[in-house]
Amino acid sequence: MAVTYTWEVTSLKIKNEGDLEKCVVQTYWKKIGTDENGVEGSFSGATPFTTEGMDPSAFTAYEDLTEETVLGWIQAVVIEGYEEHVNGQIQKQIDEQINVISEPALPWATPAEE
Repeated sequence: MAVTYTWEVTSLKIKNEGDLEKCVVQTYWKKIGTDENGVEGSFSGATPFTTEGMDPSAFTAYEDLTEETVLGWIQAVVIEGYEEHVNGQIQKQIDEQINVISEPALPWATPAEE
């Protein structure tokens, strides 16, 4: 089954670091997977960041940030084995909704009177 993924930033933490104000130091995000039948699963994550070693001319002011920019930072970290883990957890949730376990009446039991 093909799964389509969407991402969203759910929260940011900021602090002043040196001469830079309102630096993003923590991101909270969610990745949502939807299969072709509309069944969804999701994974919520947190990714920290630092300005250590950063070129100050590459700094983006907090007021100029877009969700697309921040998601780019996050997606650059959520790669390889970590992304496989995230996608696996989403697929597990989708599968649990599809493969619901039920407890029907026993086939040899006498039907209950109405």
